[in-house]
Amino acid sequence: MLSPSQIEKILNEYHDPLSQMTLGDSKTRIVIDLNNEKLTVNLTLGYPVNGHRKSLKTSISSLLEQQTDFTDIAVNIEWKVTKHKVQQGIQGIKNVKNIIAVASGKGGVGKSTTSVNLALALAAEGANVGILDADIYGPSQPRMLGTSQRPESGDGKTIEPIESHGIQSMSIGFLIDEEQPMIWRGPMVTQALEQMLNDTNWRDLDYLVVDLPPGTGDIQLTLSQKVPVSGAVIVTTPQDISLLDARKALKMFEKVNVPVMGVIENMSTHICSQCGHEEHIFGTGGGHTMATEYDIDLLGNLPLDIKIREDVDQGKPTVVAEPDGKIAQAYRGIAIAVAARLAKQGKDYSTVFPNIVIKND
Repeated sequence: MLSPSQIEKILNEYHDPLSQMTLGDSKTRIVIDLNNEKLTVNLTLGYPVNGHRKSLKTSISSLLEQQTDFTDIAVNIEWKVTKHKVQQGIQGIKNVKNIIAVASGKGGVGKSTTSVNLALALAAEGANVGILDADIYGPSQPRMLGTSQRPESGDGKTIEPIESHGIQSMSIGFLIDEEQPMIWRGPMVTQALEQMLNDTNWRDLDYLVVDLPPGTGDIQLTLSQKVPVSGAVIVTTPQDISLLDARKALKMFEKVNVPVMGVIENMSTHICSQCGHEEHIFGTGGGHTMATEYDIDLLGNLPLDIKIREDVDQGKPTVVAEPDGKIAQAYRGIAIAVAARLAKQGKDYSTVFPNIVIKND
């Protein structure tokens, strides 16, 4: 009969195919109860798995049946998202546990589409999620979320987030007409970002996804110096030109000590809707090459598919338009992979310990 420590070792070495990590690497809490011939395992993951819980439970139960002598096995799976470390010296945002920055370095690679589907995928897995559209000059999240509602303010100082498809959101696009250009200089843009982030009444968010504009300019600098970012995700296409700018975004986060969770390769392949022919329009293997070169993870590949574009144009992103479809499942797999890597990061204990004040009487 195996001991609890031996069973724990088996569980820690289990590789979750969706998170692409072992339970040990993702710091899953394991509690083992042995009662005669019955083995009960209670797992508490640090990332949401509502849609993945059943298959994960089945896989782990099968593993234990194969590698232990127990005939009566019960596996219980829960999850709890905690607050993780951010850049040193930066205060957290009220009611926001973790901020995930989504960057590309280059426009036109589908970063905003990926951001909104990532946020919706995290929500579909059971997390409480918000999205902040940090592109002041070209806000796109209001159109993608299918709402033009104006934010309300009960006290004249703060504003309420706009809710759509089960997630909270804020964008300069909610505050201006859709066709109104933002002719602002850098300081006004950064001030607008800080106000949207700090003056929005976010409600108990596990994750706030920040959809960054292209480049490495004022917004990105403000984000790294004043916004408590738990982790970043880089979106690229396989094209060499796109990868050049994606590398710049990666280097930017490295310089400001924001951990990069990995890279998402968008538009990796196109399958003709008429004949089924597959073609790599923007090249192949670019995301994998970048991940290998910088020792980060390739979080997933997304196709160049007309449905993805049609869904966001209609204000109903693919994760909610076709929740059981292959593309939505790909987004949800990427969301779990991102959240699992965030769970691996150190926790933020700044709110746990009280401030110590020494007085000389």
